[in-house]
Amino acid sequence: MSQLVKSSTSPSLVWARLLGLSSVGIFMFFIPITVAGKQSIPLDHIVAWLKTSLGAGTAWYAMAMILAGAIYPIISNEWRKSFSNKVFLALKWLGVIAAILAISQSGPAFLQTPDMLPFLFNKLVISVGLIVPVGSVFLAFLVSYGLLESIGIILQKLMQPIWRTPGRSAIDAVASFVGSYSIGLLITNRVYLSGHYSAREAAIIATGFSTVSATFMIIVAKTLDLMAIWNLYFWLTLLITFIVTAITVRLPPLTTINNHASHREPNCEPGNRLASALKNGLEVAEHAPPLGKSILVNLKDGLLMTISILPSIMSVGLIGLLLAKYTPLFDWIGYLFYPVIWIFNIDNAMALSKASASGLAEMFLPALLMKDADLVARFSAGVVAISSILFFSASIPCILSTKIPLSVAKLVVIWFIRTLLSLLLAVPTALVLFS
Repeated sequence: MSQLVKSSTSPSLVWARLLGLSSVGIFMFFIPITVAGKQSIPLDHIVAWLKTSLGAGTAWYAMAMILAGAIYPIISNEWRKSFSNKVFLALKWLGVIAAILAISQSGPAFLQTPDMLPFLFNKLVISVGLIVPVGSVFLAFLVSYGLLESIGIILQKLMQPIWRTPGRSAIDAVASFVGSYSIGLLITNRVYLSGHYSAREAAIIATGFSTVSATFMIIVAKTLDLMAIWNLYFWLTLLITFIVTAITVRLPPLTTINNHASHREPNCEPGNRLASALKNGLEVAEHAPPLGKSILVNLKDGLLMTISILPSIMSVGLIGLLLAKYTPLFDWIGYLFYPVIWIFNIDNAMALSKASASGLAEMFLPALLMKDADLVARFSAGVVAISSILFFSASIPCILSTKIPLSVAKLVVIWFIRTLLSLLLAVPTALVLFS
């Protein structure tokens, strides 16, 4: 097996990178441990320790991140590139105002009720602000040293018949799920522009695989009190997300998008797929940058994501909560989902319908609205929040900023189909597991 890698780098060091460093990433994200009587994954324990250690300083840290997120598009001139960027710049500054009101506990009384600004800022924004940068550090272990590439080779033969995308998209799919949808979309856009993906394939990857990262999933699980079943929640959500994608690729509007690509990948060479996967993983581990550099690159991406998402959570999240509490908008949209949930005869059916509809505005809203429901409804809401993928506070603007030919109308239709299918799969799964 040592012949798989030929270089001046010590073979033992290459193996240590692939198996050792990747194992650290697996441990941090997927192996529950008990600390001070609380069972959770190590990453969650670290964030909890940081939150306790910083005390009141966490609020000012979150405020600084929100302010940075509002200033960054101006400094980088991102706000000039499209109308949607201008809209989201305004929303980011609205998020700054909302954060100031939350910290100062001032403003209209209805905004200071426990389920509005205090919950949004103290329970969600601060947690996201800590867990995404810390999680990005440990993502370096998970994504930089050959593990994803090995998984991509193993999954390669599944991609075309099931998800109708090239084999190389397996890496995009897994990387987006455990890494960052923004980075995943950046990679997808680059591959599309180089001619290796057709417009349809790029659209499938963007709307079917580019979920929020595992670190964001931890926030959803914590909000819904699902950390005790974290591994069950994570892997079932991944499975349901990919099943939903396998169905949506066979339905309009994705089937109506052009499927021509100028550079098709060759068929996979015959041979032992596991050996090829190992060889590929070792080659990546061999040529990977030093751990310190990988951590810095991932930390930079994590910080950029943090300052991008926190202002939007404050503004779009608050708008969504206000619409959910004081208007019938999500009730109306929720009626479209209600028949699907009603047939399973679960408690909180209408609340789950309404919460699922709110996910179009902000992916955290289903978790926020269902945090006090029974376990079946909470689990279902947690799955839908991730599996529906598309939401106006972040992922939709990111997709619109690429060259992938997807309009707002098509994205909303895809969101509706994904949410409907996610409910059809998540609710009976939760009933089997928890009833």
